[in-house]
Amino acid sequence: MNTTTIRRGTVPGIAALALLMSACGAANESGADPAADGLSGNLKGGGATSQEKAQEAWRTAIQGKNSGLAVDYALLGSTDGRSQFVSGALSFAGSDSYIADEDLAKAKERCDGNVVEIPAYISSIGIAFNVPGVTELRLTPSTIAKIFDGKIKKWDDKEIAATNDGVALPDLAISPVHRADDSGTTKNFTDYLAKTAPEAWGYEAADAFPVSGGLSAEGTSGVVKQIGDTAGAIGYADASQTGDLSTVSVAVGDTFVPPSPEGAAKTVAVSPVVEGRDETDIAVDVDRATTEAGAYPVILLSYLIACETYEDETEAANVKGYLEYIVSDEGQADAADFAGSAKLAPETAERAQKIVAGITTR
Repeated sequence: MNTTTIRRGTVPGIAALALLMSACGAANESGADPAADGLSGNLKGGGATSQEKAQEAWRTAIQGKNSGLAVDYALLGSTDGRSQFVSGALSFAGSDSYIADEDLAKAKERCDGNVVEIPAYISSIGIAFNVPGVTELRLTPSTIAKIFDGKIKKWDDKEIAATNDGVALPDLAISPVHRADDSGTTKNFTDYLAKTAPEAWGYEAADAFPVSGGLSAEGTSGVVKQIGDTAGAIGYADASQTGDLSTVSVAVGDTFVPPSPEGAAKTVAVSPVVEGRDETDIAVDVDRATTEAGAYPVILLSYLIACETYEDETEAANVKGYLEYIVSDEGQADAADFAGSAKLAPETAERAQKIVAGITTR
């Protein structure tokens, strides 16, 4: 099992976490912190790399209140996170896509009952690029699909130029960058292309990038680094982790919209929930083709997956306490401040809080 834990960020990130720790201590004295008291032992989770910064903030806060608790979140990717949760190797998982219908039975067998699946982290997927002399790009879904399918090969292609009047596009080869590992971010990105540009993108949504060729890298940070190191590169990654890279504004209706927490949250707000799921499961079918003003549909809606009941009392208490903090108003605010994510809508947060409150032993 890969046991890589979440990594410390830059010095400013550490400073932010130090402030967060101080805030947790103050909240402990006032009783305002939603994190449970008296948690102890080791809590093992893992999965989506997109949650890295948020998980760092969340675990810092919960461990600041519970000195006997150690939270380990392994950066496995969504696919391995789900599979290791089902195998029992992890107490909870992070996933950038909800559990598929055909896999729910295995997850319920692992839990000996209902599976808890709740949205915890909403973020735009930034389509980041590194084109010398170019800092702004406007692209349609069809153009994006053709770029990542290798059909548009040069940055000065007439289709790119058509939506970028006044931009000096260079005669430079395009180097698409995709995830080398199976990834929920890839599934969300390919789902966007499949639903908004079906005539240009002949593939279904998938955890594994379906097009051969181009450049690839492991994990979110690997993709971001590869784009930054390669002139002419374009790739997709959690927008909160694209750093200084420029990102594409995508066509939504008659306008072009850049990635933002507000745009991501608006897309989730207009999207329907998946029908036929248990009361403990809040899976959402993201409306990629929305034309809602201000919505940014290239998003990942990342979930936390757990069991409603556990055999071990300590494991149940730790999972419940940690997830209660994450979906609390304070936990969502911490992730927004430190990781740049969008907060859950009040009605979604309230439902998630009620579900998590029901985690217990069997």
